[in-house]
Amino acid sequence: MTQQLEPMPTDWQRALAVVAHPDDLEYGCSAAVASWTDGGREVVYLLASRGEAGIDTIAPQECAPLREREQRASAAVVGVDTVEFLDHRDGVIEYGTRLRRDIAAAIRRHRPELLITLNHRDTWGGVAWNTPDHRAVGRATLDAAADAGNRWIFPELTEEGLAPWDGVRWVAVAGTDRPTHAVDAREGFERSVESLLAHRTYIEVLTEEDPEAYCRTFLAGMSQAAASRFGGRPAVTFEMFAR
Repeated sequence: MTQQLEPMPTDWQRALAVVAHPDDLEYGCSAAVASWTDGGREVVYLLASRGEAGIDTIAPQECAPLREREQRASAAVVGVDTVEFLDHRDGVIEYGTRLRRDIAAAIRRHRPELLITLNHRDTWGGVAWNTPDHRAVGRATLDAAADAGNRWIFPELTEEGLAPWDGVRWVAVAGTDRPTHAVDAREGFERSVESLLAHRTYIEVLTEEDPEAYCRTFLAGMSQAAASRFGGRPAVTFEMFAR
């Protein structure tokens, strides 16, 4: 029998979502984010890069501000007011102490109880190879959850006024083939479509379909695929790591 998905915890107030590129969160997470912000919770987005290497026909120096604008507009659709960028170089983000430090600093600054990131494993479902950026940022986020609470790791952050924060209770990984928890996608679905559609420049390069039809079909397929494990309800799924 297929294991059913548990509802995500609700006893939290602040979340920090950490991903590599603009649009990473919109390909599946936005319906959950909309439901959280509707409930009065605070969600902040942190992006390691500005996605400047993502569109072949637009030079990076022109692409970066364009994709930043689209990301901010996309986040606003689902109630996210704060979007920060770390300016690691798109396509060659490296896992290591610099990335862990940058994420730990953001955790200390925003003091979330819930961290959200994207698939950190080598593949998508054991079929398609994952990108180095996704793997690096996902792994660094999982590690930075502990780094942020240890005063002896990156002690310079304390000197910069960022006190240790050991309040992260869960890390939720989206885009995984090993989900354990889910959020009902129905109330936030229409805004999730609008949020993904805000990345119009990028989407128009990806597909010759009508952009809205593409976004709606993709997100509906993702959420419906989880319904059989979540009481028949379309859902956004996560693999949860407790701390």
